Amino acid sequence: MTPTDPDAGPATVARPGDHDDDDFEAITGESRWPPVIATVLFLALSIVVRAVLPQESLTRLPYLVPAVEAVLVVVLFMADPSGRAERLRMRRAGLILVGGLVLASLWDTAELIDDLIHGHGVANEPGPLLALAGTVWLGNNLASSLLYWLIDGGGPFARRVLRVPVDFAFTQHLSPAVAPPGWRPVFLDYLHLGFTNATAFSPTDVMPLTHRAKYAMVVQSTVSLAVLGLVVARAVNAFN
Repeated sequence: MTPTDPDAGPATVARPGDHDDDDFEAITGESRWPPVIATVLFLALSIVVRAVLPQESLTRLPYLVPAVEAVLVVVLFMADPSGRAERLRMRRAGLILVGGLVLASLWDTAELIDDLIHGHGVANEPGPLLALAGTVWLGNNLASSLLYWLIDGGGPFARRVLRVPVDFAFTQHLSPAVAPPGWRPVFLDYLHLGFTNATAFSPTDVMPLTHRAKYAMVVQSTVSLAVLGLVVARAVNAFN
């Protein structure tokens, strides 16, 4: 008897003409399109903002984030989940790229604050300041959502076989009666988690259970607080 891969979930039979996305959904229980579409939309927004704003208003590495996002889209779209080794490589590559996006949001936030302190760059231009700060804020939320999606329970592939919360406890975990049998969080649940954490600066309906989950949320809340509390407040004040 051939041993089965415990990380692969229910066995599927390959059929001629099967698409990779069918394999991804069969193994993970979710489609790869939501994270791809969210990343593509933010990539387009980021490029537009950087094309419209004057170069002196941009951060020191204006096209680094779009480049990382473009590579991330390729990784998400082209990943082959048919084998355990391929799934591990995809998750590792995704974590590296998303970690780069998180570091980029920290870097951009630090540069925006430096502009405010020294009064240069976008500090005295409320329109460009709001546009750039809003892009950094949205990028931080997307990067954090992707990070939560990739780390929780070992990632979307491993969650296929999990029956209990590992890094994050959603309402459906804590109150199984409100969820259908076999419910598991998908990317859109982590996207909601990212935006609520960025606006409330604390857990809302999803509880972090591990240190890595808690401190990932701390980093996101810190960036969000800095952008909303300092940058946006300065921009609003400049309009008056």
